[in-house]
Amino acid sequence: MIAEIGHLSLWLALVFALVQGVAPMLGVRSTNQGWLLLARPTAWMQWFCLSIGLLALGYAFVENDFTIRYVSEHSNSLLPIGYRISAIWGGHEGSLLLWVWMLSLWGLLVSVLRGNVPLQMNSLVLSVMGLVGVGFLLFMLLTSNPFDRLLPWFPLDGADLNPLLQDPGLIIHPPMLYMGYVGFSVAFAFAIAGLISGNLDPTWARWARPWTTVAWCFLTVGIALGSWWAYYELGWGGWWFWDPVENASFMPWLCGTALIHSLAVAEKRGLFRSWTVFLAILAFSLSLLGTFLVRSGVLTSVHAFANDPERGRFILGFLAVVVGGSFSLFAVRAPTLRAQTGFAWLSRESFLLMNNLILLVAAFVVLLGTLFPLIGEWLDIKVSVRSPYFNAFFVPLTLLLMAVLVPGMLSNWKRQQGDVLVRKLMWLVPVSIVIGSGLVWLAGELPFAGWLAICLCVYVWLMHAADIVMKARAFRQGTLRGLRRLTAGYFGMVVAHCGMALLVAGVTLVSFQHKEHDVRMSPGEVTEVGGYEFAFTELVDHDGPNYKAKRAVFNVSRHGEPVAVMLPEKRNYLSGGQIMTEAAIDPGLMRDLYVALGEPLDDTAWAVRIYYKPGVRWLWLGALIMAIGGALAISDKRYRAKKKIAQEDAEHATA
Repeated sequence: MIAEIGHLSLWLALVFALVQGVAPMLGVRSTNQGWLLLARPTAWMQWFCLSIGLLALGYAFVENDFTIRYVSEHSNSLLPIGYRISAIWGGHEGSLLLWVWMLSLWGLLVSVLRGNVPLQMNSLVLSVMGLVGVGFLLFMLLTSNPFDRLLPWFPLDGADLNPLLQDPGLIIHPPMLYMGYVGFSVAFAFAIAGLISGNLDPTWARWARPWTTVAWCFLTVGIALGSWWAYYELGWGGWWFWDPVENASFMPWLCGTALIHSLAVAEKRGLFRSWTVFLAILAFSLSLLGTFLVRSGVLTSVHAFANDPERGRFILGFLAVVVGGSFSLFAVRAPTLRAQTGFAWLSRESFLLMNNLILLVAAFVVLLGTLFPLIGEWLDIKVSVRSPYFNAFFVPLTLLLMAVLVPGMLSNWKRQQGDVLVRKLMWLVPVSIVIGSGLVWLAGELPFAGWLAICLCVYVWLMHAADIVMKARAFRQGTLRGLRRLTAGYFGMVVAHCGMALLVAGVTLVSFQHKEHDVRMSPGEVTEVGGYEFAFTELVDHDGPNYKAKRAVFNVSRHGEPVAVMLPEKRNYLSGGQIMTEAAIDPGLMRDLYVALGEPLDDTAWAVRIYYKPGVRWLWLGALIMAIGGALAISDKRYRAKKKIAQEDAEHATA
């Protein structure tokens, strides 16, 4: 009965989404305010119905209801309760339900946290989100229903959740990633609503900017969690593989980063309006493209859902409608978005435009590298695009992005005097080179690209520290009092930029200085990697809740002093009989030690992989700092300005 309630709730959600999508459009066309007022309650009801559906599916997993096909394929009675709950989004149908539920949650938040957005604009935004919800709900109900029954014949026990997904990472990574993916729908909806209403002034940018930043923060954390999860779970010791599904989340992030900077220009100067709308449409379009790649079965990935290509055709058609319709509307309206003011070639606007172009080129490089093998396959040509292609483009693009960041921050809006900018850089560049060279000497030998990257990281950190002091002193109230007058938005930008520099420093160290050692070892043997001695002391049996494992015991020491005891495992899952590697990691701020068991070579010897990874934690710490910077930016008081809208709504209702 619970499954039927869940199924019914999805159909009710479709009805409410349809009303939410159509009614405000009719209200704008007929100037009937009553139609506009339907947007908010229908958004609430859509979220409520989808919440019932999500809870119903969760209950089915907890109660081991194997009459439901999705539950029987992704769970069994031996699965720990925590993984049964996270298995809700462990497969295609459930993760799609989570996707749609989060879309409705964003709609709920847009309707509740309306702020000073006028009723018509708010209703149009909800209308666009409702129409997107209609498409995904139809896709789910017609091709991917999570409540399909197996009656009258159903298994007494289920199959199993993929052992790769039996990890705490499944609990937090997909929700974070989807909140970012889906969150760009709000920026997209604001762009389409602005095109429809013809209202794309700086106030529009101020409305859209915090929502875009929140989505960007979630996506940043989601991508970082995915990297961290793959690092410790897959047993390869890598933190990024340029996997097509990884790329599918990275492309919207790159466009979203460009969009945030473009919105800043649109808000402060009223410029880049066409460019901003284009980026908002593109960011969400790439999110939809990622959904197609993951769920269509057109690619092979450890992250992908291998599904019927019929589903892929449905998503591809939906993608064509959304993207084609959006860009067609943009093409019609674009001539009306031309700005009346301009800017000099040397100004903050110019540097931000260069920033956007670099990020867009980077997104195109990833898109081309992701799709080219698929195009080759359609043409019956075997094409493989691997990390050397991506690295060849991304290293210079990243270094160029950091190089233009600093003069952009030091430049004025509209026009910057070149001699003044040169004087600001005269001390910064040589000091950065000296300090960066010293850090490289301490860290160990690096190639020219690594040395340049470290110097640029110091360049970014020094510039922001100096800029904070200069801006605080400009208030002429003392440095400490001046610091209190700097806005949260400014500090958020500084923190995010410094987090990016820390991430780049971590990538540089782990890329050029990591050490790996594949070795045959038996209990009693010792090997040395990165100045650490790894002693394989014994191999023991270990029983988990739903698996049996061979656990190796490694005593790690340095210069005779004990450092850690590491326990890598080779697991055999009881339900499906799958063999999985569970790596052992000794984390540290400056380095990670990483041990993974390979295959048994004879009765006592095993293939063992040992890695020494300096600075790898800086990757995820840098991403977290970037997200914290985004959170600081949206806490700025100018985004909390409200006006009394209850009376306005009442007047509209009366009218």
